[in-house]
Amino acid sequence: MTVAAAVAIVATQALASEDIADQYPASELYSKPVEVIPHVFSAIGATAPPTYENAGHNNNLSFIVTDEGVVVINSGASSRLAAALHDEIKKVTDQPVVLVINENGQGHAMLGNGYWRDQGVDILAHVDAVAETTENGDFILQGMERYNKDRAEGTRVEHANLTFEDEYTVTLGGVEIKVLHLGPAHDPGDLQVWIPQWDIMITGDIAFHERMLPIFEHTCTSCWIETWETKLEPIAPTYVIPGHGHPTNFAQVRRYTLDYLKDLREKIGAHIDEGGDLASAYYVDQSRWAHLDTFEELATKNAGRVFEEMEWE
Repeated sequence: MTVAAAVAIVATQALASEDIADQYPASELYSKPVEVIPHVFSAIGATAPPTYENAGHNNNLSFIVTDEGVVVINSGASSRLAAALHDEIKKVTDQPVVLVINENGQGHAMLGNGYWRDQGVDILAHVDAVAETTENGDFILQGMERYNKDRAEGTRVEHANLTFEDEYTVTLGGVEIKVLHLGPAHDPGDLQVWIPQWDIMITGDIAFHERMLPIFEHTCTSCWIETWETKLEPIAPTYVIPGHGHPTNFAQVRRYTLDYLKDLREKIGAHIDEGGDLASAYYVDQSRWAHLDTFEELATKNAGRVFEEMEWE
C-alpha cells in the first residue's frame, strides 16, 4: 500500500464528528492512535468543543517514533489524557518518550505537561505560548476542571521548560524534525512540526479542514493570511496532520483555512464599504462553509471579530 493510500484510508475512517461522544470507550482518549504514515501516529480528537464525554480530547495528539526515542506533539488537556496517550505509545514501541512539544498555549496542548515532566521528559514550546500559559494558566486549568470534573484529577499547570523563537531542530535516529514558528496565525505561539524527508507536517492550528476555524479577539486574520502565503505555501507539505480533524493533504487545508479567511474578509470588506454595521455583519453569507463542524458555534462570532479587525484597517 502506498503512503498516499494509507492517508486516504485514515481520512475516511469514522469521522471525528461533534455528534460522536467517544470513539474509544476503553481509554480516556477520544480515539485510538492511527499510523498516518510510517512512524508517525495521531490520536484524532473530537471536532466538538471540550466536554466531559470526550475528556477534553478535541485536538490531535500525535507522536513520532524513531530508533532513538519518541517525540510527542501535544500533552493533552489533562494528566489522565497524557497518561492514556503514553499507554498507547508503549503498545507501539519500547523506545522512551524523549520530548513533548506544545503546539500552542491552549489547554488541550499543554495541561498534560505535568504528567510528562514527572516522567523526566522535556517540554518544548514557543516563547509566546509560554507567555500565554504563564499569564493565563490558572484560568485555563479552571476552565478544564469545570467540564472535566473528576477527570481533571492530578492535573496542574506546568510550563514548558524549553523554548524557542523561530526554529528548533531535533535529530533522532536519522530523522530530522524541524519545529517552526512560521509567523502569526490562529493563536500566540502557534508552531508547526515539519519532517522534510517524509514530506509531512503536523501543522497545529495554522490549518483547519473538518471543523470551522475559530477567530479569537487577538487573532489577526490578515497576518494569518500573510504567514500562510509567504511561509507555509512555499513548503506545501504533501501530508498534513492539522490541529483538529483527520490527516489530509495540503490542498484541503488550504481550501478550508486560507480560502475561508479570504472569503470572510472579502464579505466583511464589502459589508463595510456598503456602510454596514457590526450588528448586521454577524449575518454576512457564510453558507458556503455551513457543512463544517462547529459552524453554528463559530460563524457569527468569526464575522463579528473580522468586522472589528477590518473596521480600523
